[in-house]
Amino acid sequence: MKKFRFLILLLAVIGIGLLHFITPGHMVFYHGTYRRLSYFPIALGAIWFGVRGGLGVAAITSVAFIPHLLLFIGKDPETYLSELTEIVLYLAAGGFIGIIAGRESKLREKYKLLSEKLKKSYTRLQEETELLIEVEEQLRVSQKLADLGQLSASLAHEIKNPLGSIKGTAEILLDDFPKDHPKREFVEILLKETSRLDSSVNEVLHPFRGRKIAGQDADVEPLAQVITRVKTLLESELRKKSVGFSIKGIELVNDFLVAGERISQIFINIILNAVEAVEHSGKIELMLRKDLEGVYIQIGDNGPGVPPRDQEKIFGAFFTKRDEGTGLGLSISRKIAESYGGCISLINSGSGACFEVFLPFELSNGYKEQIGSEPDQSDQQGQPD
Repeated sequence: MKKFRFLILLLAVIGIGLLHFITPGHMVFYHGTYRRLSYFPIALGAIWFGVRGGLGVAAITSVAFIPHLLLFIGKDPETYLSELTEIVLYLAAGGFIGIIAGRESKLREKYKLLSEKLKKSYTRLQEETELLIEVEEQLRVSQKLADLGQLSASLAHEIKNPLGSIKGTAEILLDDFPKDHPKREFVEILLKETSRLDSSVNEVLHPFRGRKIAGQDADVEPLAQVITRVKTLLESELRKKSVGFSIKGIELVNDFLVAGERISQIFINIILNAVEAVEHSGKIELMLRKDLEGVYIQIGDNGPGVPPRDQEKIFGAFFTKRDEGTGLGLSISRKIAESYGGCISLINSGSGACFEVFLPFELSNGYKEQIGSEPDQSDQQGQPD
């Protein structure tokens, strides 16, 4: 780029010198115009290349001006000195403009460095601000958790007493329906959900109190049975919005044992979120698959999906987009899954939202060992003391 600029200036100076040389000396107007044109390449040389560039182009211009100057040798001394003074002015202009341009260049470089420092300072300030906002958000969540802990005792008392009454009433109703009665299933569901809600009180009030698995749960049942019960339980919610709900691969988990009450809470939370997200006559699909490590349950819908900016937040406590939501459903579900050695993640399904629940074989095997090691009560009853 510099060479190209210098070449332009050189050609301009040579061109002006040739114009001086081929123009007769008595054509004073043209020579005066050429002399003034010579200041343009000098000024550009000084601006582009500093003092050295200005003086260099001025010197070349002076050399190109010499043939014109020779035309005045032996003539009027005043005219000759006037033409000779032009060379001095060329050099003075090149040097003076070069000094000014050099100072401007230094100031420009100084301001550039200052701008870069300000940019770095702004970036650092922005990062510190984001960190401060994140810390404040964590403090806000911690405060909410602290407030929730203070309410836990009174809430537990107020909720568990009515639950006990509901459970007792359901047990009385259960006696009125024989095993082959079509409505007995719904009473059994009522009993199971009452028990689940009773245990869920502690999970909601203490969402980060986990427990590690088999041997500590009384409601052990096949995962297929849990999913079927969840579907039956949510039929009214699905029917309100005419949401289609399909299950694929449920036959794969007929012998996969889980803690029914707690694991069903995971599916209820995710499916209810999906029902809320999809439009009227939307679709929800639950698909199961196995591999060497465990069972994967994918629950996908054709709703709007989760925005990228929220994908890292949805499992955090109190994060919700609904006015009536608590923001605890997914947080509690993840803690339940993790307490049994599993996990929940949001996966990219192409459209809508899709959550994947993983439950390890360790969970089912632990319950199978527990059941297999229990003593036969009938045999014990027949033994003498």
